[in-house]
Amino acid sequence: MAGYKPKVISLTKRPGQTFGFYLRVEHGEDGHLIRCLEMGGPAELAGMKDGDRILRVNGAFVDGLSHSEVVDLVRNSGVSVIFHILDEASYKQAKAQGVNLSEPHNTPVANGVAKKVQKPKLCYLVKSSSGYGFSLLSIKGEKGLFMTEVISGKVADRAGVKVNNRLLEVNGENVEESTHEQVVDKIKMADGSIMLLLSDEETDRYYQNKHTKIGASLATTEYLPYKPRIIDMTKGPDGYGFLLKEEPNHRGHFIKDIDKGSPAEKAGLKDMDRLVAVDGNEVDGCSHEQVVERIRQSGNKCCLLVVDKGTDHMYKQEKKELKPKLCKMEKAADGYGFHLNGIQGVCGQYIMEVVKGGVADRAGLEDNDIVVEVNGVNVEQSSHEEAVAMIRSSGNSLEMLVVEQSVYDQLKAKGVRITRLLLGKTSYVQVHSVDTPRARKERHEEADRPETPTQEPARERSASVSSSSSRDSVDERL
Repeated sequence: MAGYKPKVISLTKRPGQTFGFYLRVEHGEDGHLIRCLEMGGPAELAGMKDGDRILRVNGAFVDGLSHSEVVDLVRNSGVSVIFHILDEASYKQAKAQGVNLSEPHNTPVANGVAKKVQKPKLCYLVKSSSGYGFSLLSIKGEKGLFMTEVISGKVADRAGVKVNNRLLEVNGENVEESTHEQVVDKIKMADGSIMLLLSDEETDRYYQNKHTKIGASLATTEYLPYKPRIIDMTKGPDGYGFLLKEEPNHRGHFIKDIDKGSPAEKAGLKDMDRLVAVDGNEVDGCSHEQVVERIRQSGNKCCLLVVDKGTDHMYKQEKKELKPKLCKMEKAADGYGFHLNGIQGVCGQYIMEVVKGGVADRAGLEDNDIVVEVNGVNVEQSSHEEAVAMIRSSGNSLEMLVVEQSVYDQLKAKGVRITRLLLGKTSYVQVHSVDTPRARKERHEEADRPETPTQEPARERSASVSSSSSRDSVDERL
């Protein structure tokens, strides 16, 4: 975003008062506009001008979000809010030149006075053979745990961890009230990678003065190795040039078959990117048809929020659901495609050697999954021979309740009994069925979710339905 430097303006208002401006969207104008500044109000005193565009609210890029979503972000900030703004002329010029306005810049101004914006930070650590490269320290009279012995050049140091950083969260779970031993156990059970939320002394003081609890939503992501991407596309003569698909045993909507030279390729879409939002609206809970329709309703321009595999995995570390998986299988000519491992005469079974593309793989079984139930019968205390016999006697259909090793350990540590009740209202995330006709029928009935059509997904390449009517201006006093 060379040449375009947004101002970062921090506004504070008194309870019951406003920030002294209207936030508007107007027909024929792009962006979220500042209008009707109140003379002598916080916004005017901080240097906001009529026609300025808001790019970020509390660090979140909002240029592609709807008016109501931006209003909610401002209202939920309470009595203080931080804006990134760009003047009208620069904004229009940047848009005309196709400049990526989501790139971060910091020139903070607080009610007209320059100041540093304090933020906690998210740090993602992937364990090496020598560990994470840090230790935890508790200080008498101080709340929480602190980072110490951060080894230069090792995992924690490269991830942005600093000595004396205070630890707030591990994988999305607050640990401020946890003991040293409890936090160490959480890190040990984290399966080789952890997402930490950290704060320093100055940041702690900043939010204490604002009477604001520090959470991940306030954090900077500048230290994270992976980031979600915003893809802005203008439809070409043959559409956007990609397929939207649902993949077996993967939750979500995925980008596939990108045409060479298409708007999708030029905008930076990658094969197997997972689609998170369309025009600022999340699509995780939508059916395939609903997502396709949202893209079509965008007209000739569309803004997608996507994550690649590495980013997806990293953010999922933030809070892993402690739930088992219910996997249903129909035996093929070469069997189910997995080995049941255990020690003869000793209780406890786990899955190994899952054949890629085989029945078990398509049903969602993974190596090292712990087997909890076979056809509805708990086998945690069964011997290896007993579990094998149950599988063999099941005929051509098999149903297994399994759970990842790390999730199993956490549930057991909490004293939670692992049953199908943990699935709650069964959803496609937890029920994995092989794509045989019988399995498809079961998934439709039990997953409480519309079945994805088996025919080739519609390409977003045909002429789209253009927006049919102009909208009135919308504004909100803030």
